[in-house]
Amino acid sequence: MRTSLYGLVGLALFATTALAAPRPTGDPGRNAPVQYEVSFENAGHHEAQIVATYRDAPKGPLRLNTSRSSPGRYAIHEFAKNVYRVSAVDGAGRPLKVERTDPYGWTVAGHDGTVKVTYTLYADRGDGTYSQVDATHAHLNMPATFLWAVGYDDRPIRVTFKRADPSWKIATQLPAASGEADTYWAPNLQYFMDSPTEISAFTVREWQVTDNGRAYTFRLALHNPGTDEDADKFAAKLKAIVPEHIKVFGELPKFDHGEYTFIADYMPQITGDGMEHRNSTFISQPRSLFRGNFSQLNTASHEFFHAWNVERIRPAELEPFDFTKANPTPSLWLAEGFTQYYGPLLIRRAGQSTVDEFLTGLSSTLNGVVNGPGRQYGSPQEMSLRAPFVDAAAALDPTNPNIFTSYYPYGAIIGLALDLQLRGREKPLTLDDFMRQMWRTHGAPEKPYTPTDARAALARTTGDAAFADGFFKASIEGSALPDFGPLLERAGLKLRQKSPKKAWLGAARVRINGAEVILDQPPAPGSPLYAAGVETGDRIVSIGRFEFANEADWTDALDRLKPDEATSVKFVQRGQVREVPLKIAADPTLEVVRFEKADLKPTDAQLVFRKAWLGADTETAK
Repeated sequence: MRTSLYGLVGLALFATTALAAPRPTGDPGRNAPVQYEVSFENAGHHEAQIVATYRDAPKGPLRLNTSRSSPGRYAIHEFAKNVYRVSAVDGAGRPLKVERTDPYGWTVAGHDGTVKVTYTLYADRGDGTYSQVDATHAHLNMPATFLWAVGYDDRPIRVTFKRADPSWKIATQLPAASGEADTYWAPNLQYFMDSPTEISAFTVREWQVTDNGRAYTFRLALHNPGTDEDADKFAAKLKAIVPEHIKVFGELPKFDHGEYTFIADYMPQITGDGMEHRNSTFISQPRSLFRGNFSQLNTASHEFFHAWNVERIRPAELEPFDFTKANPTPSLWLAEGFTQYYGPLLIRRAGQSTVDEFLTGLSSTLNGVVNGPGRQYGSPQEMSLRAPFVDAAAALDPTNPNIFTSYYPYGAIIGLALDLQLRGREKPLTLDDFMRQMWRTHGAPEKPYTPTDARAALARTTGDAAFADGFFKASIEGSALPDFGPLLERAGLKLRQKSPKKAWLGAARVRINGAEVILDQPPAPGSPLYAAGVETGDRIVSIGRFEFANEADWTDALDRLKPDEATSVKFVQRGQVREVPLKIAADPTLEVVRFEKADLKPTDAQLVFRKAWLGADTETAK
């Protein structure tokens, strides 16, 4: 889902700057200027004990910070709230005064050039942003786990993990240190913070991929209450999709240390998520592979695509990543949205889903964007800049739920629109051609891009600056979408209303409070309930002849009301009883189906177009 970085650390990254140190070419050794030791003596109560040692500290107080954001997330996350029992000693073991003057860190004065800090971390949310420690594993997202010292941002780091159980293994993109068990290193803080680590009795599957004469090791580290057969099946699916990802860009990224790791947690206590990193990804779901019917492949495909798109083709605003604040960019429609488009598409091309399965997901995404109210309030760039308010952000005051369309589906539909338009040109191109252009100019050389750069890449791809300018003005800076019907027909696909004879009120979800039916979602602007003035939390007493005392009454009414029927709605809103006219609308939900399922016969040209776009069809998913 998200982004992380490895590039050079800018001197203005933190409040206190530091002179850049030479980048190490290998393990910095036992005398690394920054060293961490992590143990889990109280894992059953979700605690980790961490010792951080800083050598060669400059004279004066040393500032220790907790992060307030995490690579791949765009909102503020206050990790300091779970750090406590902070103490420090100097190089001779003498206690040092630790002073906390703000919520985000501590200051240690009077040291002798060495500061050794000990603290406790409480961790019980296992996902791509936070950390989780329990009797079954330790999942560590680094910004949620480790204090960092101002002035050490470009200094090498060593970290040692003490396993709580001898059966536990360690999965991380950090390279192993020389000659020391369970010890790893990083060249700088940016790389270290981008390196989530899973420590558990996970299952490992490995395979080799050769690209441009170089062999890379792919690894699945799977923490899952399943069988070896489940692990084999999931690894085979991952292995099948990798070549399709490579085809889009023409080559693999040059993974540091020659490895890429899928760190997968599918345990009941975990939180569903996916987070990309430079040479790894963390993917999680509270269902096992078997219970999820291996649907976890969707998140894995999305996150692996990020190895190119975001990890190396990076929005300029995310380089370098600032751990002290939110890191917004107007380009999430491309960074996240195009990745959202490609994730299921490459599963389809790999034969791991059928065309119909792919179209079911596409229908949901297309319907949500086309019929959703959010586009009335902003463009894909505007929605990208709203990320700090929605990306797992927390607030007490309510927000208008109708003004935001997520840049994930929004960008995916922009990708669909551009792909189909490029394929329909006199000299056909594809979205793959655009992504390869972005890779050549911004990914392989790792040159961060701006929206202007993305527009220029589209102009170079097409040789048509007017097309690129028009597309960006209409659909990136503006919120216009093309007529998808004719575009999809080129592939022998029909865009239609799914249930045109079904009644639609603009909101259907209710909750029951005794014998009261309460509207439990906001009605869409312009919908029947919205026009009538009904809002979330209102008690719906009746619609015409239908009175409501339970959910069955509500469902029965929705089944029996007819589009264009003129009636009234009676509701209680904040103590006031109101009854107003209501005109029932037809369900606008859209779906995309093959011509063959709509009693239409596709032409040979349409079938060729479909195969070139979606790959050869299979009757059932493998």
